Amino acid sequence: MHYKKRITIALFVTASAPVFAAQCSVEIEGTDAMQFNLKNIDISQSCKQFTVKLKHTGKMAKNIMGHNWVLSKTADEAGVIADGSKAGLAADYIKAGDSRVVAHTKVVGGGESTSITFPVSKLKAGESYTYFCSFPGHATMMKGALKLVK
Repeated sequence: MHYKKRITIALFVTASAPVFAAQCSVEIEGTDAMQFNLKNIDISQSCKQFTVKLKHTGKMAKNIMGHNWVLSKTADEAGVIADGSKAGLAADYIKAGDSRVVAHTKVVGGGESTSITFPVSKLKAGESYTYFCSFPGHATMMKGALKLVK
């Protein structure tokens, strides 16, 4: 009798457990001190799309202390930053048509927010990705690692 009671309890707990869906979005904050509040982002392979919401929690204008969120393969980071710097603020510090950029937001200033949604199919398991702010001089401090996980 004790054995049946355990099975019944186990079935009840399993049946009543919430179904956990993969989190297919993240909110990241950038500050006037050139910091992102996240150093790592994991994206589940089960996500079809992924959304990044960037919130600039500072007070400075975007032409002085603007931030964006840019994703590329780690090996492409330096080239994306160099070419983006030449592109300027009007182009959100992203070279037009840069195929090395997986996804990016526009540049926002203090108190502003923006977001980008991109297909997870653009990412490959085992590849090294880095996200960063491409505003000139910011990427040295404002960056993190992004991984595609099971």
